[in-house]
Amino acid sequence: MITAIEETGKTVEEAILKALFSLGIKRENAVIEVLNVPAQGIFSFVGNKKAKVSVRPLCEPAEYMAKYFKKVLELVNICGNVSVLEEDDKLNISIEGKKSAILIGRRGKTLNEIQYLANATLRRQYKGINKLVIVDVEGYRIRRERTLRQLALSIARKASQTGREQELEPMTPQERRVIHLALQDQEGIVTYSKGEEPYRKVVISPQ
Repeated sequence: MITAIEETGKTVEEAILKALFSLGIKRENAVIEVLNVPAQGIFSFVGNKKAKVSVRPLCEPAEYMAKYFKKVLELVNICGNVSVLEEDDKLNISIEGKKSAILIGRRGKTLNEIQYLANATLRRQYKGINKLVIVDVEGYRIRRERTLRQLALSIARKASQTGREQELEPMTPQERRVIHLALQDQEGIVTYSKGEEPYRKVVISPQ
């Protein structure tokens, strides 16, 4: 639910900036109403000395992301549908449409880059927001998760047979989590992540 807040300041601009900071949003994503302009000159002795404004977000994060991805599709000339499912800590974006598969890229590289930019954009517009944007195109994430689980089991067998640690290719946090969960109950196998983003990878190690 979009809520407005009221702020005061010595000037209208100061009041606006205080309200934007409190809401954690950018000016371009705000609806601003000036409630009071401070009296100036000889009237400052009898008028209100403070400016007062009411500010609210132009749209909620979910709506903002829906518009954002519709614009992305327009820019790359793709006719498709964008749906947003909001959870407590996530905004799940699903894109479907003709030619939308070009947004995936090799092993999801393009899709992961798009997702990274979407999260960065959301945090610029809504400071302090703790929701993670997860982007999927044509159900790719589900297929990728299935592939990763199979990969995890295969590499775990190799680690057990050779007695040596096996390093996987760099993955996103979501993909690494799939690997960890797939092997968390695997006897004789432990997993951990190493490296810095975006090159952080999972290591599968025999105990």
